[in-house]
Amino acid sequence: QVQLVESGGGLVQPGGSLTLSCEASGFTLEYYMIGWFRQAPGKEREAVSCISHSGGTTNYADSVKGRFTISRDNAKNTAYLQMNSLQPEDTAVYYCAAEHRLRAGVQMCTAMDYWGKGTLVTVSS
Repeated sequence: QVQLVESGGGLVQPGGSLTLSCEASGFTLEYYMIGWFRQAPGKEREAVSCISHSGGTTNYADSVKGRFTISRDNAKNTAYLQMNSLQPEDTAVYYCAAEHRLRAGVQMCTAMDYWGKGTLVTVSS
């Protein structure tokens, strides 16, 4: 079966760091764009970051630019989100998603095919 599983969430103090992982199974991640999304209680889902097939193209939401870094290791069928300088506003369930797309472009990570179930990140003192 096709599956994406996020891991690495937890409780962290403001200013701290976490790295989230997204492991794919049942399909080859190399042929998919990978996006990270998040949703806080009572708020709409927000696109956080996106990365192209081989990592050559990345984008970030303004709210996380300079603090978060997206990456991928296709040999491990895994993508990552390194989160630094975390703030309480970053508290949310973080979701990994995969989009089958031929090439990178402005529309990448806008029509995801597969979604993980999420991992909770809580930033609090």
